[in-house]
Amino acid sequence: MAVTTAPPRDQESGAARRHRSTTRSLLRLWPYVRPVRARLFAAAAAAVVASCLGLVIPLVLKWMVDGPVAGREPGGVWLGGALLLALGVAEAGLFGLRRWLVARPLASVEASMRASLYRHLQRLPVTFHDRWASGQLLSRATTDLMLLRRFLAFPLTFLVVNGVTILVGFAILLAQAWTLGLVLLVPAVPLMILCSLFETRYSAIARSAQDQTGDLTTVVEEGVLGIRIVKGFGRHRSQARAFRALAERVRATELRKAGLLATIWALIMTLPELAIGAALVLGTIQVADGDLSAGTLVAFLSTALALRWPVESLGFLLAMSQDSATATDRFFEVMDATPADTVDRPAEDTASVLPRQRGEGGLRFEAVEFRYGDAPRGTPPVLRGVDLHIRPGETMALVGATGSGKTTLTALVPRLHEVTRGRITLDGRDITALPREELRALVAVAFEEPTLFSATAGENVLMGADGADRAALARALRVAQAEFVHALPRGTDTEVGEQGLSLSGGQRQRLALARAVVGAPRFLVLDDPLSALDVHTEARVEAALRQVLATTTALVVAHRPSTVLLADRVALLEEGRIAAVGTHHQLLRDSAAYRALMAGQDGEDDHEGGNGEDGP
Repeated sequence: MAVTTAPPRDQESGAARRHRSTTRSLLRLWPYVRPVRARLFAAAAAAVVASCLGLVIPLVLKWMVDGPVAGREPGGVWLGGALLLALGVAEAGLFGLRRWLVARPLASVEASMRASLYRHLQRLPVTFHDRWASGQLLSRATTDLMLLRRFLAFPLTFLVVNGVTILVGFAILLAQAWTLGLVLLVPAVPLMILCSLFETRYSAIARSAQDQTGDLTTVVEEGVLGIRIVKGFGRHRSQARAFRALAERVRATELRKAGLLATIWALIMTLPELAIGAALVLGTIQVADGDLSAGTLVAFLSTALALRWPVESLGFLLAMSQDSATATDRFFEVMDATPADTVDRPAEDTASVLPRQRGEGGLRFEAVEFRYGDAPRGTPPVLRGVDLHIRPGETMALVGATGSGKTTLTALVPRLHEVTRGRITLDGRDITALPREELRALVAVAFEEPTLFSATAGENVLMGADGADRAALARALRVAQAEFVHALPRGTDTEVGEQGLSLSGGQRQRLALARAVVGAPRFLVLDDPLSALDVHTEARVEAALRQVLATTTALVVAHRPSTVLLADRVALLEEGRIAAVGTHHQLLRDSAAYRALMAGQDGEDDHEGGNGEDGP
């Protein structure tokens, strides 16, 4: 199994990443944070006050050393001790209040972002999902959003709190002994240079680590969903080796991150420690010379030590900010993708090129052309000048060789892909002018590869129509010959498992067909919906399906002659064009290509007839 690479938008140039602004990236979170801004500001204010209370403690110590201690006044010592205890309790209480203020609101921010991402993914076109690895999307919806919640809860607040604490602390230091304060300010310039260099290098490594984690998630997901293939072909060792190789890449990148963080943290800790040591020596000399009181030196050193954590935490906070900025970029790479329902084609494609034909109903393709957006330049379109009219109540079979564009053509009707040129109409109405909800209420689809969800059999079928009742469910199961669900342990309330893998291929296909017909749609698009059925089950499904097709307008991709016979007319698709239209017997008489195609399918049916599913 090949390792899926990162999505196209992740493969930006190194220069673009280097010029990414951390602040600008993080500011994009504001619309999600705005509803809880009052509590966040209150939490930051509580933390700032708590931190500043900690800076008052050295001033109390100065008063105690120069006053009650020097004057041997026990009452003053007890008063100072009580004051220190009160400050400590108040500081702890305010930090506890900060945590209480942010816990629930930030959980709601994470939930809101996750819901927005999922909702947006549902609106994005199929071509987007074709390009993006599922693991990359999963990592954005889980790991990245958890990282952002933690950033908003701790690093964001303490970037503000520690910044204010450092400013207030240095103001106190300079007020107490400005010469010693200047000594502590000496490391400021090299620290700023180091932090700038660190930010640039760490940003690139953080992005690589998160992209590689997304790739790792993809491999895990594919291995779990494809476990039958892995076991069936005895590929578990090679899969384990591939996973281990990718895990080693993630490990190596994380170690590079840790090494870079360790280096910057060591430097950030060492430079202030050296400055404090120099200030201690100079301050001791000043006390010995009588230029500085012992209490002032104690207060100065206590304040300097209180500022160690705000300064030393800079490396940790900057690293988390970079990780969070990268997570924000990855989140908005998906959110910035244009939803399918906002994609407009040039006016000439729908208005000036084609004449209006309002008088005829049914399903009509008019000069339809389609090419994939990521197709290489100069590649011919998948569909070229398709003109086809399926009259109201008519069933049209669509046949053609593999790769002729049948599945692509059917995907255009519910707008899973957008027409490049031309127009598709339903009862004379351009599908691009219909709201998607209305379009997909009119058109039901069933694909050759059925997709079922981790829900009950009944819920999977009823997804095909809002408001469908149990009677509609029973009718749809009967039409699709899917009444085998009644024999399941809990009947239609039986969980079918992820992707419906607890069922056979034919059973999944019949449930998908039932989902398509449960809402009695006006238009039905079926992409070879009976391919996994054995001959006898297929015959029963076709007999029941005729009743549905008699009351709807249907386009059916067919590979077997028996499926073709369900249709009133047949359209032959060759190399993206409609080559012939007529009844089955007319095309057998008039089209050599159709005769060859049907002859090949007959042969395939003879070969496959004994290899269908064993029964319902």
